[in-house]
Amino acid sequence: QGQLVESGGGSVQAGGSLRLSCVASGFTYDRTCMGWFRQAPGKEREGVASIHIGGGSTAYTDSVKGRFFIAQNNAGNTLHLQMNSLKPEDTATYYCAASRTLRCLHYKLAPEVFDYWGQGTQVTVSS
Repeated sequence: QGQLVESGGGSVQAGGSLRLSCVASGFTYDRTCMGWFRQAPGKEREGVASIHIGGGSTAYTDSVKGRFFIAQNNAGNTLHLQMNSLKPEDTATYYCAASRTLRCLHYKLAPEVFDYWGQGTQVTVSS
């Protein structure tokens, strides 16, 4: 079974930056996409950014476009999320996820098409 381990969360003031990392290991089958999702208290989990592992195409939710950047290493087993110009509304638990299906190429930010999840890392942005 595959495992995803996130790191890099923390507390920062508005306008600051954080970089999240996710290491993938133990996957028997190839992953199609990886992505970052977040969930704030009382809210549903939402897709933040995703990347097609083979092709490199990316997708972002509108609220983070131009501020967040997703990238993978050459081996495709480490995922990063560079978060700049952070806002208090970015405060949430951030999860790394992986999908083995082709559905993630169409539903790029839909949590339901991602079948492996990390444990989450907390990001807190203060005003």
